[in-house]
Amino acid sequence: MAAMSVIGIDFGNESCYVAVARAGGIETIANDYSLRATPSCVALSGKNRILGVAAKNQMVTNMKNTIHGFKRFLGRKYNDPHVQQELKYLPFRVVQQPNGSIGVKVNYLDEEHTFSPEQITAMLFTKLKEVSENALKTKVNDCVISVPSFFTNAERKALLDAASIAGLNVLRLMNETTATALAYGIYKQDLPAPEEKPRNVVFVDCGHASLQVFACAFHKGKLKMLASASDPNLGGRDIDLILAEHFCTDFQSRYHIDPHSNHRAFLRLTSEVEKLKKQMSANSTKLPMNIECFMDDKDVHGDMKRADMEQLCGHLFKRVEKTLRKCLEDSKLHLEEIHAVEIVGGSSRIPAIKHVIEVVFGKQPSTTLNQDEAVSRGCALQCAMLSPAIRVREFSITDIQNYPIKLVWDASMGEDGEMEVFSQNHAVPFSKMLTFFRKEPFSMKAFYAGNIPYPDPYIGQFVVKDVKPSPEGESVKVKVKVRVNLHGILTISSASLVLKQDASEQDTNEQDNAGPEAMDTEAQKNEVNGSANQQQQGQTENSQANHIGNEDDTENQTASEKKDGTRKKKQLVKTVELPIEAYTHGYSQAELNNYIELECKMVASDRQEKERIDARNALEEYVYEVRGKLSSEEELATFVSENDRNSLCRQLDNMENWLYEEGEECNRQIYVDKLNVLKNLGEPIKTRRLEFELRPNALEELACVLQLTRKAVDQYRAGDERYSHLEESDIQKVQQTAEQTHRWLEEKRAALAGTPRTQNPPVTVAQIRQEKQNFENVVNPILTKPKPKADPPPPVNKENGNTAEKKDAQEDDSPKQEQQSDENMDVE
Repeated sequence: MAAMSVIGIDFGNESCYVAVARAGGIETIANDYSLRATPSCVALSGKNRILGVAAKNQMVTNMKNTIHGFKRFLGRKYNDPHVQQELKYLPFRVVQQPNGSIGVKVNYLDEEHTFSPEQITAMLFTKLKEVSENALKTKVNDCVISVPSFFTNAERKALLDAASIAGLNVLRLMNETTATALAYGIYKQDLPAPEEKPRNVVFVDCGHASLQVFACAFHKGKLKMLASASDPNLGGRDIDLILAEHFCTDFQSRYHIDPHSNHRAFLRLTSEVEKLKKQMSANSTKLPMNIECFMDDKDVHGDMKRADMEQLCGHLFKRVEKTLRKCLEDSKLHLEEIHAVEIVGGSSRIPAIKHVIEVVFGKQPSTTLNQDEAVSRGCALQCAMLSPAIRVREFSITDIQNYPIKLVWDASMGEDGEMEVFSQNHAVPFSKMLTFFRKEPFSMKAFYAGNIPYPDPYIGQFVVKDVKPSPEGESVKVKVKVRVNLHGILTISSASLVLKQDASEQDTNEQDNAGPEAMDTEAQKNEVNGSANQQQQGQTENSQANHIGNEDDTENQTASEKKDGTRKKKQLVKTVELPIEAYTHGYSQAELNNYIELECKMVASDRQEKERIDARNALEEYVYEVRGKLSSEEELATFVSENDRNSLCRQLDNMENWLYEEGEECNRQIYVDKLNVLKNLGEPIKTRRLEFELRPNALEELACVLQLTRKAVDQYRAGDERYSHLEESDIQKVQQTAEQTHRWLEEKRAALAGTPRTQNPPVTVAQIRQEKQNFENVVNPILTKPKPKADPPPPVNKENGNTAEKKDAQEDDSPKQEQQSDENMDVE
């Protein structure tokens, strides 16, 4: 069913959740380990890729080739200070690529390979896709993937590239903030009507690696994001690192060992302190931490209580408070206007964070939502809304642009060379129309104008081509549509040349408005503002739309009417689409195609390796199973001769030795062939045992049928009414068939009694059942033949009947009856 392929993916720094929209609601899909969370881990080995839970399980033993935390590398350069900070704690090798990007160097298929963070992310998405397809029993293509609200164009584009490599069609990159709000609002039946005051809810999402705080206004059937504040480098793992540093210092003084000098030891320590942190959330007493054989064969011990942890991490909780207050300030809400504060994300369970929320908002935090799965559920809902396959309750979403965006162009004639096109917290998705007057192709550059958690504010360069002067050599009017799309990515979605048919009058008008090569800045501001007002109404009504009405026609007409003022005759306007070249972040199509091909090869290689391992495991399992049963009297020992048993046991032992020596790395077909050889010897023994167990029942069933048939024949002879309609010849046929079958049964019983268990039986259970079936096919149609129906009474002669009626009438001396009878006779 197409409907089942509608999934939402919460791609987290530590783990991922996949939710699916079904007719009954939203479900979170369990993976092949029956867990709802799939770790964001990718491991590579000499034979294949290990993804998800299995990768995390070998993080300590194969740490150089197990990659985690790669979400924070997406779309970034190697020299990015943020990346350099991350590298301090990662045990695997990260190198700089020739173009300045990041490469992760690992050993794969016994060769050194370098993968980009996008490729690593695609590997994880491939696993999530496979988990979904196995759970839903259908192909999965369309999805909505969550993205932190603070991600910039470069990071969002990298995530889209990763999804493309994995063969996923992303209907929308949805901000985690908005997905959470949708999961909260869509099921609320008591939201205020559109004309009433909105219900304002603040959400605090503190996860493994980041903090996001956002305010939303809810009405019935719609949500509007008001403000969002975030700290991209503040999450549960930062508390883990502070606790790990504390214990490193402690162990150095008490045990004279430095966990920093050993990556494996430090990984084990961070894993243990994470468990300790979770215990402290539920318990305020002093809690122990013990690690056996930590370093230099030393067992280490430490302890901590919640108050100590809160003291060590006090500066982190101050940053939490600062982020909360910034969101409150940006939302322009008063405390009494806030209906509730909802918490999501694993780290929001920490009592100190709950306390900070209470201090800032004056309210106890609520836990209405599933703290781990809310984002994936919101993404699945959004995917269902965008998919035609599922009907979902109407619910409109107005998201916001987190950072201001400005456009810069080559200024001439003294005009301004830049403009802030989208302000902070501006509604998205959204389009704006800009008007330029140009004689030749021109370019625009886009930048983030605010303070962003990314070293480079540059978004991209867009070149509008094929612009030529008018026949008179004057500037022509070019309309450019700037859009922040559903993914939160800025694009120049279209550019068009506006040509007017009445050229002579138009030249006069345009010369009044602007000089050659000048941008009509006043008109631009008016049109942008007008466009914004028009679209604000339409967009808030339906923020899901992929495009805004017919802006070009509306604005062209408006501009035409403004400029033609007193003109009576309506002027015709012709627009010509112009090509745009975009130079932005992300891979080119050729690079993407190469990566997609490489991913497909790796998927095929993984499948081949899985089949090889399954064949090897099947052979190994058969060796252990048969050998174990051959030694048991109750299993197979009595169904094989001593010589054959010894011979087979020797072969099984040899096969085991071969498996663990030269047979360790053979191809699939060799294992299959060797298993077939063993089965040719072992299966006859197992078959003899199975026959021995099932045979008594089969014989008993046949004997029972024969007995019932004899009884029926005897009852016929005794004159039983049930069989009185049967012919003697039929009964004789039944009797003869019963005697033949009885003789066959007795012969086979005698043959079976003389056959030892170690030999194949002279008759099989299948043959006995077939004999029973053949017997019943002959006998049953005769014995179950239905009795013939009784003859119907002879038809009454109508004339005689009427005469009788007449006589009766005469005897009754009833003139009335007699009259009726006469009438009847006349009718006859």
